[in-house]
Amino acid sequence: MDKKNTPNTDQDFIIGRHPAQAALKSGQEINKVFVQSGLKADAIHDIVKLAQKKNIIVSQVPKSKLDLLSDNQNHQGVVLAVAAYAYASVDDIFAAAEVKGEDPFIMILDGIEDPHNLGSIMRTADAFGVHGIIIPKRRAVQLTSTVAKTSTGAIEYVPVARVTNLVQTAKELQKRGVWIFGTDMQGTDFRKWSAKGPTAVVIGNEGKGISPLLKKVCDDMLTIPMVGHVQSLNASVAASLLICQGFTSRGN
Repeated sequence: MDKKNTPNTDQDFIIGRHPAQAALKSGQEINKVFVQSGLKADAIHDIVKLAQKKNIIVSQVPKSKLDLLSDNQNHQGVVLAVAAYAYASVDDIFAAAEVKGEDPFIMILDGIEDPHNLGSIMRTADAFGVHGIIIPKRRAVQLTSTVAKTSTGAIEYVPVARVTNLVQTAKELQKRGVWIFGTDMQGTDFRKWSAKGPTAVVIGNEGKGISPLLKKVCDDMLTIPMVGHVQSLNASVAASLLICQGFTSRGN
């Protein structure tokens, strides 16, 4: 996989049938495949065949073993032991856009803590042509097996860069011609927003929103008008709306 450009010897696990198939079809480094003994589902059979073609060891194990490896998540009868997820660089994200002949379309996640939110954002990002995601190294969720499972395989295709300082990174993006858009209760109606040209969108922490210093760097703020009683959206839902609007406004 292109984004795994740095060695990482720690072990992690990919859980579930769709994420396992996506990993086996990619260049992901897989150490071993564990499948639940006695299962005869076609999806399990396909996973075993893919593993055998790549000369990867397949172990038939009881459900209790998979429950242990997956920390009692819904593993659907399959767990892959893999090298822990490595990260892309910001340059890799620009390169991904260049290969497609497109202006960069980037998501910046400021302190997202829920792995399910990150996985869902990755899934939408893959579906609508986002070239990469930038996350901070500290005080935020990292790439984990839970993120991989929630992304349903998108983790294999969406480059994720991990940086020390989001504010400094945003300033560097601006120097490279990228317009930075934040999200806030007060701002431009996102339905009137155009993401044509090099664009990055900042999604803030689930509870605190975007940090004040990063908000000051943004070129403009976007808001999602709501008419219901609850005037807030889950971070992954907000990201999905903005990604879809960005995708449409870019002429796709």
